[in-house]
Amino acid sequence: MTELSSYHGATADAYDAVAVLYAELPRDDLNTLPLDRAVLAAFAEAVRAAGSGPVAELGCGPGPVTAHLRDLGLDVFGVDLSPVMIDLARETYPDLRFEVGSMDALDLADGQLQGIVSWYSIIHAPPKDVQAYFAEFHRVLVPDGTLLLAFFESEGEPTTAFDHKVTTAYRWPIDDLAGLAGAAGFTEVGRMLREPCEGERFRRGHLLMRAGK
Repeated sequence: MTELSSYHGATADAYDAVAVLYAELPRDDLNTLPLDRAVLAAFAEAVRAAGSGPVAELGCGPGPVTAHLRDLGLDVFGVDLSPVMIDLARETYPDLRFEVGSMDALDLADGQLQGIVSWYSIIHAPPKDVQAYFAEFHRVLVPDGTLLLAFFESEGEPTTAFDHKVTTAYRWPIDDLAGLAGAAGFTEVGRMLREPCEGERFRRGHLLMRAGK
């Protein structure tokens, strides 16, 4: 992997420092979130309909969403900046593939993936860098490949930094994030907003996108 920028290095270090505690959080959260499960199921159905090519969860942490995607029948692997998170994912899910890597400089050939899930993983990217992430996602997806984004939605406010428990993160207007993805060559398929559940602070946004040719 190429040398990390100061932002990437700081994010990786922050997650390395809390990885063990993070991984000890309940891993069955999706069991109590039917709308989140539904959007993941819609993503999986889109991938299977297109031929069930490989899928990457980018920013996978200790791997529970990667495992959920596997259980939905996908050929999936996980990528994360944090080496400690990747070690924990490999230990917990030894039957799955996990790699250390950066979402904006993936060690993948053009058009290698059928699908990408970014599940609350672009939230730490400085807003000025987000379109570069989408450009990289588009590069590694096949034409008509599927992208699923999950993020904290800003509820009528502009893009706003907040005090995430690990390191600085951002809440996005869903239209702004969809517009940046569109500028990188994606077409919106659908979106889902849900209000915070008990113990959550912010509205959650989800975008299902298709890569243009």
